[in-house]
Amino acid sequence: LETVSALQKLFLMKGYEVETANDGLSAIALAETFQPDMAVLDIGLPGANGYEVAEALRRQYGGAPLLLIALSGYGQQKDRDRSSEAGFDHHLLKPVNFKAIIDLLQTG
Repeated sequence: LETVSALQKLFLMKGYEVETANDGLSAIALAETFQPDMAVLDIGLPGANGYEVAEALRRQYGGAPLLLIALSGYGQQKDRDRSSEAGFDHHLLKPVNFKAIIDLLQTG
């Protein structure tokens, strides 16, 4: 939750509109009403893990643009491949690097 709070504050300081969810099922429901342009998802979310949320968001959005960034403590190639298969555009390792996320947001 500390990471979520820190990211939320940093995004708000940069002028982004931010909504947060603390579990996977809430994230899926929130995306239906909030319709984000980007989502940063922890792979280890309770309820529905980050992979399941990414897959659900890709189905929900169809072909509409949505930048999905995975946050994980695991960075082996098999972990990165799993993220890609689930629909993530990028796979970042914890601890989170906010500048890396902003760079990805600005470049796609």
